[in-house]
Amino acid sequence: METFLQQIINGLVLGSMYALVALGYTMVYGIIGLINFAHGDVLMVGALVSWTVVTVMAGSGLPGWALMLLSLPCAILVCCALNFAIEKVAYKPLRSAPRLAPLITAIGMSLLLQTLAMIVWKPNPKPYPQLLPIEPIDLGGPVISITQCIILGSTACILAALMWLVNRTKLGRAMRATAENPRVAALMGVKPDMVISATFIIGAALAAVAGVMWAANYGTVQHSMGFLPGLKAFTAAVLGGIGNLGGAVVGGLLLGLVEALGAGYLGALTGGVLGSHYADIFAFAALILVLTLRPQGLLGERVADRA
Repeated sequence: METFLQQIINGLVLGSMYALVALGYTMVYGIIGLINFAHGDVLMVGALVSWTVVTVMAGSGLPGWALMLLSLPCAILVCCALNFAIEKVAYKPLRSAPRLAPLITAIGMSLLLQTLAMIVWKPNPKPYPQLLPIEPIDLGGPVISITQCIILGSTACILAALMWLVNRTKLGRAMRATAENPRVAALMGVKPDMVISATFIIGAALAAVAGVMWAANYGTVQHSMGFLPGLKAFTAAVLGGIGNLGGAVVGGLLLGLVEALGAGYLGALTGGVLGSHYADIFAFAALILVLTLRPQGLLGERVADRA
C-alpha cells in the first residue's frame, strides 16, 4: 500500500505537468484545428531559459526560491514571444491550406527549434540546480518533496485561472466565438487574428511553466527534452478529448497515473523481464484502448460545428 500511494503521488505530479502542456494543444486545436507539434519544444526552450537565468544569477547570493521566481517570468516571456512568432511566420499563411501542410510545418518547426537550441545551449545534458529544500515531507509512509507540492499547487491554481479566463472573461467569449465561426465572430466585432495569437501566447505560458517544473523535478535539461513530454501531452489531449479543456486535464492526470503505476509494478508483472523504463507501454496501451472503445476521448471531442 505504501508503494501504491507513493506511485499515486508521483503520477499526479507527472500528470499535472502533462495537463499544462496538453491544454496548449487542445486550445489551439479547438480554435483553428491545428496540432502544434512544436509545442513540446516550447517547453524545452522554457526550461533552458530558466536554467540560463538560474546559472547566471547563481553567484548573486539570492535564495533558491528567489532564483526560481526570477527565472519563471523570463521563461514565460521568451516562450510567449517564440510561440507568437511561430504562429505568425509558420502557421498563419497556411490557415486556408490543406490540413497536411500545417501538420508538416509543425513537425519541421519542432526540428528547427531543437536544432537551434542545440546550437545555442550545446547538445550535452545540463544539471538543473536544486533550488528548493530536498528534505521530503513524510505522509505516514509515502513521501512528497517541496518541489512536488509546489508543482501540484501551482498546477491547480493555473488550471482554475484558465477555466475562469475561458468561461468568464471577454477574451474567453471571443475564443469560443472564434472556435465556432471566425467569420461570424469577426462580424460581431471579434478580431480572430488577435484571438488566435492570444491562444498561442497562453499555451506558450503554460508550456513555459511546465518546462520549469519539469527541470526542477527531474534536475536536468537538454535540447531534446521536449519531444517526449510533448508527445505524452498530445496523447493526454487525445485521451481526454481533443478540443476539450476538461478532457486535457483529465487525460493528463490519468496518463501520469498510468505511467507511474506502470513504472512501479511493471517489473513485478513481467517477472523482471521489463523494467520501469518500459512504462511508456502502459501509457500508449491506455490510449489505444480508449480510442478503440471511445474514439472521441473520455470526455468527448469538443470542436464547434461551423455553419
